[in-house]
Amino acid sequence: MIRYRRLPVVLVAVVLALACGDNASMRQQRSAPGASAPMDAAVSREMAPPPSESVAGGSAAKLYASVPEVQLTSAPMQPSASPGMIIRNGSASIQVDSLELGIAAVQKMATTFGGYLGNTSLSAGENQVRSATIELKIPSARFDAALAGLEPIGTVESVSSTAEDVGEEFVDITARVANAKRLEERLISLLATRAGKLEEVLAVERELARVREEIERYEGRIRFLKTRVATSTLAVTVHEKAPLVSVSPGENVIVEAFKNAWRNFVRFIAALIASLGVLIPLAAVGIVAWIGWRRIRRSGKL
Repeated sequence: MIRYRRLPVVLVAVVLALACGDNASMRQQRSAPGASAPMDAAVSREMAPPPSESVAGGSAAKLYASVPEVQLTSAPMQPSASPGMIIRNGSASIQVDSLELGIAAVQKMATTFGGYLGNTSLSAGENQVRSATIELKIPSARFDAALAGLEPIGTVESVSSTAEDVGEEFVDITARVANAKRLEERLISLLATRAGKLEEVLAVERELARVREEIERYEGRIRFLKTRVATSTLAVTVHEKAPLVSVSPGENVIVEAFKNAWRNFVRFIAALIASLGVLIPLAAVGIVAWIGWRRIRRSGKL
């Protein structure tokens, strides 16, 4: 009976010995270098909280869990009315000392900013200030730099720029193209899978041709908008200095003064001659009246 009474005590001692042995083996594994590193790394990766939880605490963890994951490659990016869909145009007026040098400077500026020349007009009459208007096509990304590059050419008198937002139109046309392409696919599948009367087939083909024409028109408009957005137009007018003593170049002020004096004298003589048609009849009438008055006066005295 004494041995059976001691049996529970012996079992408890054995269990405690085994537990101590397991703890000792775990301490040895942790103390050994390289042995527990993979396990610790795996445990740390599994137990690591999300980035928002480590930064902002429990509320950030809830927000992090509520945000849906974004698949960047699952769907194409839809066009939107962004600042990139803006057509920018401008105009400037510059005074230069030499028209030829000014035109060459404008052409060089266009080449420097990756643009090219468009329409060009030159005005160099006999009695007018020489000027030229040059249309530049410049990439939109360098439009502001091109406006700043006008300073070295000459004296900038005026600068103006306009911005037209075509983002809404671009999005609308893109959606129309997508819908038209879906309709095109349905018509093609309808022609391929169904066989009906000749009139029905011809009607489907006519509708398919109309849809394709509509798609081409929309795609052409999209290409036009992209080209206008990518390239800005800058109209630069360069002109020489106006003369100081005369409005029109090539004029001599003294000579023009003598000419004006002679013209005024001729106009006075012409006006005097023209007035004789009125003065002579009036003088004749006055003379006749004076003679008659004298006769009447003499007859009254007699």
